[in-house]
Amino acid sequence: MSEKYTVARLTKDKEHFEILVKPQKALDYRKGKIARIIEVLVTETIFADANKGTKVSEEQMRKAFETTNPLKIAEAILKKGTLQLTTEQRRKMIEDKRKQIIDFISRQAVDPKTNLPHPPLRIENAIEQIRYPTDPHKPVEEQARDIVKLLRPILPLKIEQISLGVHIPAEYSARVYGPIKNFGTIKQEEWRADGSWYGILEMPAGAYASFLNKLGEITKGSGEAKIIT
Repeated sequence: MSEKYTVARLTKDKEHFEILVKPQKALDYRKGKIARIIEVLVTETIFADANKGTKVSEEQMRKAFETTNPLKIAEAILKKGTLQLTTEQRRKMIEDKRKQIIDFISRQAVDPKTNLPHPPLRIENAIEQIRYPTDPHKPVEEQARDIVKLLRPILPLKIEQISLGVHIPAEYSARVYGPIKNFGTIKQEEWRADGSWYGILEMPAGAYASFLNKLGEITKGSGEAKIIT
């Protein structure tokens, strides 16, 4: 595999189909950033083994894909098959996923002694101590929950949800409604006769301090939020 091209492959009915693709464009195609498969391909050839240069026959293509059109077959391979990543792509994906995990833990978990979130840098340093191998393909939440269990002996953590009763004065209600939805789930709400808004918002305990800051910032300190026991 070269940094200039990589292989996408699909096994169908015990037959192997491979294409040579441009690494970054192939990744962008899978993310929906590129629509035309022709921009991704190094060559329109469908291989049985791209490294050896072994091509598949038209009969094999027709049997597996009901077409011999290389562009349609390439689309199926890239959408449904596996894509080999370059070293740099994998490094970046791991780094991005690691940041997402740290952010998730920072927002979701709190120190049980203070009920306040740990700073991201403290979480990052603790993760380095346990040497957790970040998987770029595994969901953030799943890895974060595994990490929290491993971190507890060296960094006290608990993940819990809290419910807040939130009141927003009329002059800010329309402006604040959108941002507060990003912090959690609105369980109950009502627009009152004076134009103000009241709702019950469920959110991660770790997001509480950030929520109060955002509420105070947008409402100039006139918004109210209380934890409902």
